[in-house]
Amino acid sequence: MFDLRPVGYVIGLLVSALGVTMLAPLIADLAAGNGHWHVFLESAVITVLCGVFIALSCANGVSSGLNIRQTFMLTTLVWFTLPLFGSLPFMIGATEANFTDAFFEAMSGLTTTGSTVLVGLDQLPDGLKLWRGILQWLGGIGIIVVAMVFLPELRVGGMQIFKSEAFDTMGKILPRATEISSRISVIYVGITLSCALAYAATGMNAFDAMVHAMTTVSTGGMANYDNSFGHFGAGAHYVASVFMVLSALPFVRYVQLISGTAQPLFLDSQIRAFLITVSVIVLIMSLFLWRTFHGFEEIAFRESLFNVTSIISGTGYASADYMQWGSFAVVMFFFIGLIGGCAGSTSCSIKIFRYQLLFASIKAQVRKIHSPHGIFTPRYAGRPVSEDVLNSVMAFFVAFLVSMGVVAVLLGLTGLDFITSVSGAATALANVGPGLGNEIGPAGNFAGLNDAAKWILSIAMLVGRLEIMVVFTMLTWQFWRV
Repeated sequence: MFDLRPVGYVIGLLVSALGVTMLAPLIADLAAGNGHWHVFLESAVITVLCGVFIALSCANGVSSGLNIRQTFMLTTLVWFTLPLFGSLPFMIGATEANFTDAFFEAMSGLTTTGSTVLVGLDQLPDGLKLWRGILQWLGGIGIIVVAMVFLPELRVGGMQIFKSEAFDTMGKILPRATEISSRISVIYVGITLSCALAYAATGMNAFDAMVHAMTTVSTGGMANYDNSFGHFGAGAHYVASVFMVLSALPFVRYVQLISGTAQPLFLDSQIRAFLITVSVIVLIMSLFLWRTFHGFEEIAFRESLFNVTSIISGTGYASADYMQWGSFAVVMFFFIGLIGGCAGSTSCSIKIFRYQLLFASIKAQVRKIHSPHGIFTPRYAGRPVSEDVLNSVMAFFVAFLVSMGVVAVLLGLTGLDFITSVSGAATALANVGPGLGNEIGPAGNFAGLNDAAKWILSIAMLVGRLEIMVVFTMLTWQFWRV
């Protein structure tokens, strides 16, 4: 019989922890004197009590570890349950959002997608602004742990290639998660505080600096203002660009760095590939803008650097409406959103290492066609890549493209136009944030979509954040067969 109690116990603890974090926006509202603090008090009480009840009711089933099916269930249910409770402040609070909008906003926050259905962000109470930042910040560190602990164990999308890279504890998933989270947490907090201080140095007030530091380091992209980073000056754009890049690198390399081993950081092939990719695209976009808008060299470079870094890392900030830059820029931004950062970072989308493995496989196949009797093995970081990893990567690419097509068709059935449907499907599955078009593009938001489209996109965000194959596996009959 499939025992859900170990899964329920962990989820109960995490729900309780989420309720405790609601005290921070409560304090922010008290400090601002806006009378909105009671919203977070009510939400915290409900969330903590429900979490404690779930944990206590499942406590008698706690074991020393989780089997593979329980791990799949935990990985998926955590990212579905937390948005349910994370949506409470949006329903009870000043936005008075309906359940669909509140769940969409919370799911977008925790999956670090950054799409929003809220309008009038400038006038939101400080507590709600901070809550959006906290959701993204928690989601950012959460996905690092998922990517470094659970996905390699579950052999998802080629992530097993990183299984023995660090923190290998013979499959004891929860102890391993505890070990990683304790080390990552220190680094994560340190980078966030550094980012906040850097923002403050550019002229941001302390509150904006802290909230935007959380949404930058998590590569989430939710801003405190309707015009996103267009509200801030050039200094903030450069600071954001630096920290978005830092957050898109593997956090295990930072752990090794502070442990006194800097070599892996500089020799990591996916880091080199990511930085080269960003540099080339920024250069191309800058040259395009210099050619199109004469006499704005620094502005063209800054806008290219900021927006390219934001989209490729999956952060989703916007400093300008790049829909007005011409069709070349629009096509570029669509495709770079499907690249992503490095595995084991807070970034999202397909991830750079999968493209490396794909190209290595194509190269080996081309050489084999040219020399049929030769033996050509795809290699990654100088090491041969097993057939198991390559099959997993290919399956991920196919699953991603099929999922994007299905989501786009479903969105089209709700009445959305082609551009909105396709870009909405892509941005939700890749957890990027803004789509394309006048409605969900960088100058718009998702508020005008119908409820059916919002639910489709919410599910797509969850599927994309969990690397697609986790959810697909749970939909098979074999998974549930005892």
